[in-house]
Amino acid sequence: MLLTILPIWLEALLNKIMKTTLFTFVALLLLSKTLFAQHAHFTTSGTIEFEKRVNTYALMKKEITPDNEAFMKPIYEEYIKNNPQFKVLKSTLSFTANQTLFVPEEVDLVQGDSWGLGPLESQNNTIYTNLNTNLITSQKKVFDETFLVKDTARSIKWKITDETREIAGYTCRRANAVIMDSIYVVAFYTPEIPVSGGPESFNGLPGMILGIALPHENLAWFATKITETTVPLNPVVPPKKGKPTTNNELSATLHKIGKDWGKWFDRYLKAFQL
Repeated sequence: MLLTILPIWLEALLNKIMKTTLFTFVALLLLSKTLFAQHAHFTTSGTIEFEKRVNTYALMKKEITPDNEAFMKPIYEEYIKNNPQFKVLKSTLSFTANQTLFVPEEVDLVQGDSWGLGPLESQNNTIYTNLNTNLITSQKKVFDETFLVKDTARSIKWKITDETREIAGYTCRRANAVIMDSIYVVAFYTPEIPVSGGPESFNGLPGMILGIALPHENLAWFATKITETTVPLNPVVPPKKGKPTTNNELSATLHKIGKDWGKWFDRYLKAFQL
């Protein structure tokens, strides 16, 4: 009797196990597809709000030398008593799958902030990038004159690392580079926005750059808010006003202006050519 019943019982048990296993497999398959679909969602159009943070204490301290210490040190000490360490400037980057437009916000001068108004501590560039043609149109304010620079995008040799961090809700990967022969750059980009753009004229990574730091220049740009839209809130079109020129022509103009300034002009030169 036992030999007759056992196969029936065993068959029922095996059928139950197979049904349970099949249900679990199907559930896991559906869950994995859902997770993949969520992970595979990419943003290709929208706006990014950036903050540029400038360490004014560090920049000012660099200007103190043995020759001017008696004059500059009291000014520095008075400045840090009455002003915050970081100057914060805001900007917006509008983007589509093949275009970006970086626009700085206008800043009202704070009464009493008599130092830190140089180009590195300001935002002087409105920059349009056509990612299909690799061409950039930059509107640059240089002292009292405005230039319209049309040229190819800067070629940056990035070295991508394994370091990651989260910026504005997006997982970003770190990349390092050196531009203009001496400026060390740390960038954080996200593949979740597969647009090879970034703030100012920084680009060339396999995803949107949401963070840029120039450690030795005491500057950084980081995204604070990202808005995904079918059509960006700000139109992505190049600026049109300014004296037409190229990067090489602008560089020659800048060197001519600052030929008698000595090392003090280096900071201006870097800022205008970023």
